[in-house]
Amino acid sequence: MFLCGMTLTLGTLSALAAEAQPAKVARIGILTTGDPRSAPPANWEGFLQGLRESGYVEGQNIAFEHRNAQGKPELFPDLAADLARLPVDVIFARGPWAVPAAKAATRTIPIVGIDLESDPVAQGFVKSLARPGGNITGMFLDLAELSGKQLEILKEISPKLARVAVLGDPAINASQLRELRGVARSLAVQIQALEMKSPEDLGEAFEAANKGHAKALIVLSSPLTLRSRTLIGDIAVKRRLPTMYLYRAHVEAGGLISYGPDLPEMFRRCGGYVGRILGGVKPGELPVERPVRFDLVINLKTAKALGLTIPPSLLARADQIIE
Repeated sequence: MFLCGMTLTLGTLSALAAEAQPAKVARIGILTTGDPRSAPPANWEGFLQGLRESGYVEGQNIAFEHRNAQGKPELFPDLAADLARLPVDVIFARGPWAVPAAKAATRTIPIVGIDLESDPVAQGFVKSLARPGGNITGMFLDLAELSGKQLEILKEISPKLARVAVLGDPAINASQLRELRGVARSLAVQIQALEMKSPEDLGEAFEAANKGHAKALIVLSSPLTLRSRTLIGDIAVKRRLPTMYLYRAHVEAGGLISYGPDLPEMFRRCGGYVGRILGGVKPGELPVERPVRFDLVINLKTAKALGLTIPPSLLARADQIIE
C-alpha cells in the first residue's frame, strides 16, 4: 500500500514537473532585403496569419531572428551564415538574393523561400516543383504565364501596340526578360530591354525607350525597382509612357496598372509551410507552390494624366481602382 501510494505520488510529481517545463520556443530566421514588417505590413501580417493557422504565435512558441540586408545584396551570404550558426529551426528567405544565400549557408536547416524573380528548378534550388528534395521549398512565380497576361492587358489598352520597353535589374531579371521575349514573339510585340542598376540609370533608360519608339513599359520585379517605384511612376507620367507593374504598391505610388500575385496570400501560405515544417514535415516533401490569385489594379488618375481611356471591360475586371 505504501509502495503504491509512493508510486502515485512520484507519478503526480513527474506530471507536474513536465507541466512546469516551458514549452519549446522554435526560432525562425527571417532573411530579407528590407524590414519585412513594413514593406508592406500586409505581407508580414499574412505570414504571421499562416503561422497562427498552424498553431504558432510569436511570444508563445516561436521567436524571430531578423536579418535585414538593407538593400545591399553583398550582405546576404554573411547574414545567412549567421542564421545557420545560431542555429535557427527554419529560415524564411525573401527574394532572389536571400534564397541562394540561405541555400549556400546550410544543407540541413529547412528553408522556405518566396521569390518572384527566379525559376527554382533552373536555379538549382529544388529538383522538381512536385518533389523539391533537399531542404528548400516555398512559393515561386510562373514567369511565362504572368508575362503573357501583362502583355495582353497592355494590348487591350493599346490594340496597335507593337513595341514595349522592359525595365529591369540585369543582376536578377534575366529569366523574367527571357520569358517575356518568348511570349512577346507570339503576340507580335517587339521588346526593348532597359537596364537599371541604380536609380541614377532611370533618366538614360527612359530616353532610350523614347528613341526606340516604345509605346509602353513593363517594369520587372526586383527590390531595386520596388524601392524606386515613386520615381519610376513620376518619370513615366512625364514621358507619357503607359507602364505595367507586378506589384500594386507601384500603382498606389502613381503607376498606371499592375497585374500580379496577391502577395499577402503568398506570405500566408509560406507561413503555413513554416508551421508544417516545425510540426515535423520535411521541406523536400512539400511541393513548390505557385500563386493562385492575381490582382489587377488600375490608377485612373494616372490614366487621365497620360491621356488614356481604359476600356470598360478592363475596368470591370479590376480588383482595385484608384481614383
